[in-house]
Amino acid sequence: MAGKSIKVKIFGSEYPLKGENEDVTKKIAGYVDSMISSIHDKIPEQPPLTIAVLSALNITEDLMKERDHNQQTMTYLETEIVKLSNYLDNCLDKVADEKSVS
Repeated sequence: MAGKSIKVKIFGSEYPLKGENEDVTKKIAGYVDSMISSIHDKIPEQPPLTIAVLSALNITEDLMKERDHNQQTMTYLETEIVKLSNYLDNCLDKVADEKSVS
């Protein structure tokens, strides 16, 4: 990361991060912190490394779900664009046919 140094707190520890956008960097750190805290609340007896790994897995699962959703949305939109394009082509062909008959 390039940019200015931004201090964030994750699971009780402060980290100096570099980022272009302070709000985005803090939002990301907040998400990581909330995931770690949530898992720690559920299984407080686990060591920090286990909590961190489980958090990484949960965050990655969220990312993969979002990517899948985005891919499905893109596929749907591409299909709809093709349909719309075909419809418009048909309309233009009809208009061109009507003009050539006149």
